Amino acid sequence: MIRARELHFGYEGRAVLRGVDIELSPGRTTAVLGPNGAGKSTLLRLLAGELQPSSGEVRWGDEPMRRVSPRDLAVRRAVMPQASTLAFPFTAFEVVMLGRTPHVRRRERASDVDAVWRALDRANATHLAERRYTTLSGGERQRVDFARAVAQLESPDSETREAGRVLMLDEPTSNLDLSNQHDLLKRASAMADDGVAVLVILHDLNLASSYADRIVVLADGLVAAEGAPWSVLTPEIVRAAFGLSVVVTSNPCGDCPLVVPDMRAPTPAPNHGRRLPTLPTASSSIGT
Repeated sequence: MIRARELHFGYEGRAVLRGVDIELSPGRTTAVLGPNGAGKSTLLRLLAGELQPSSGEVRWGDEPMRRVSPRDLAVRRAVMPQASTLAFPFTAFEVVMLGRTPHVRRRERASDVDAVWRALDRANATHLAERRYTTLSGGERQRVDFARAVAQLESPDSETREAGRVLMLDEPTSNLDLSNQHDLLKRASAMADDGVAVLVILHDLNLASSYADRIVVLADGLVAAEGAPWSVLTPEIVRAAFGLSVVVTSNPCGDCPLVVPDMRAPTPAPNHGRRLPTLPTASSSIGT
């Protein structure tokens, strides 16, 4: 659905991404991991069409992303940012209704109102509908922001659904407690079960292991490893990318790896911008 090849991007002369390839497919949850400053959010913004690469290309199917009209893009992909800057005293219901903007013709219809209620329910946020967004906690805001993105992707248009839909989540669990972290990612995975391509930026390796079909590790502006959780979350790759010694074992609650910091290992020296070593190649390849 979305395919990026040889993406390069930088800020003020500093290279952030250096030839990144990635593919998002319908019905699949892809998690992007990496140390702070690895370019995870920048990659998401490039894939969303919010930024243009200095070189390389993002394609939606066979069509370059830059040729997709803003409205068509808005009904096909929704982005939940790291944090919202909304300062107006809208209710949570009104915030989620903003997600229907690409679908509205002159005024909201009953179908738009129904879509908002379904999205609030899907985000487990119906109880927040009449609350002022500015009075919500960080975690409650994230649930409402998730509902807004879900509402944006709902469309009865079969052509839109066939063209594919993408849900992009940038650190959606950062303000959530342990239970709600898992709950939100379960709900995002349910979107993938409905045929949506889900991209999620995470810091927690075990959350990625539990909910992602594929994991992409960014390091030093490159894709350091990419593939299924078992092939990517190895002690060698984690240590090379994050500078942390870990033990990887089988999660007793599911068929996925469990990553545990090795408290016996000496504390690694900080990277201080040094280039990472060449990482082992994951066994799975992009698009398979």
